[in-house]
Amino acid sequence: MDDLLAGRLQMAISLGFHIVFACIGMVMPFLMAAAHWRYLQTRREVYLMLTKSWAKGVAIFFAVGAVSGTLLSFELGMLWPGFMQHAGPIIGMPFSLEGTAFFIEAIALGLFLYGWGRIPEKLHFATGLVVGLSGLASGILVIAANGWMNSPSGFEWVNGQAVNIDPVAAMLNEAWLSQSVHMLLAAFVATGFAVAGVHALQLLRRPGHPLHRRAMHIALLFGSVAAILQPLSGDFSAKDVARRQPAKLAAMEAHFETTTAAPLIVGGLPDEEKGEVKYALHIPYGLSFLAYGDPQAEVKGLNDFPADERPPVLVTHIAFQLMVGLGTLLMLLGLLYLWARWKRPQWLQSRWFLRSLAWATPAGFLAVEAGWTVTEVGRQPWIIYGIMKTADALTPMPGLVYSFVFTTSLYLLLSFVVLWLMLRQIRVVNALELPQG
Repeated sequence: MDDLLAGRLQMAISLGFHIVFACIGMVMPFLMAAAHWRYLQTRREVYLMLTKSWAKGVAIFFAVGAVSGTLLSFELGMLWPGFMQHAGPIIGMPFSLEGTAFFIEAIALGLFLYGWGRIPEKLHFATGLVVGLSGLASGILVIAANGWMNSPSGFEWVNGQAVNIDPVAAMLNEAWLSQSVHMLLAAFVATGFAVAGVHALQLLRRPGHPLHRRAMHIALLFGSVAAILQPLSGDFSAKDVARRQPAKLAAMEAHFETTTAAPLIVGGLPDEEKGEVKYALHIPYGLSFLAYGDPQAEVKGLNDFPADERPPVLVTHIAFQLMVGLGTLLMLLGLLYLWARWKRPQWLQSRWFLRSLAWATPAGFLAVEAGWTVTEVGRQPWIIYGIMKTADALTPMPGLVYSFVFTTSLYLLLSFVVLWLMLRQIRVVNALELPQG
């Protein structure tokens, strides 16, 4: 394994681990606040116990997310000093603002956890909302920095140096809005269905358990609405990528030859040497219409780009297909839930529905990981799109393989710790004696 591959894999593992906790950290506070609101409205003990149970989960994921996020920030400087040398002064603003949002989130979480009976109820409820809102702000600011890597702006590149820097223009780059909307909805989908799936599994073991039943419905409502909105966001993002990063779009769709009335490719395995896709379903005019809103529009193919500027097609295409496929399944499951809640409420306690939710528990996070693979791998070979290649930003420090092994081992250890803590928390909840109904 060469150093470039080791550095990229370490960053991929770090980001892939952290993004799970980032999604949960953005969404779980809103689930917690929804349960708290229901308690304030109904004064039912089950909602109070659910709120406190979810609050403990928020605290666990916040702590692990803080650790993994801090490590990521160090890795940017240690692994990619060439990138930070130029990017630091340009995208320092969203990172510094994200730090502020993080501190607000930490303070609000402390007030919520230790404010029971110590501060007024409405203020206490508001602190829970602040945890969620500051978490969303943190996510948007980090995505703005990533958006700049995909759509660099706010500076002029002269003789290999960035001059005339405008940090606000850099932060509000052309990619930040589409990426932010898509990512935030994905976080609600992934977390909503994962939480609902965990509680559905407990309902299979303990039918009718009042806390798990209410928890499942709150999480499913958030996840289902977000899943139904996600295709609209996906269409917005795809059109944005088609305009700004045509090579990434071509890799996503394994589209090799420039053509008008381009078909949409569903599934398949790309063969980069032959420039074809095997075992795929072709939908006539689909790609042209989805990318440009015109079934006859011309879509640029990969063969029109220099060979050393083409993204890895196989990884990008499969990741894109996985993201879309899982997102579609969750959208259908969300529609089924909302329809059944309206017309067939008895279905929601049936074993087949609970099993479906349990099997869907990891689907949203798999889609998130696939989506970020598309975003990052699809940008290659650029670390700053069209400006700096990833290989040119790598640290000259040798032995990155050892760093990669150590970092991966650390994340595996943290994963086992989090899993143990969450299983312990579930056992505590199951031991509670709560009234039925």
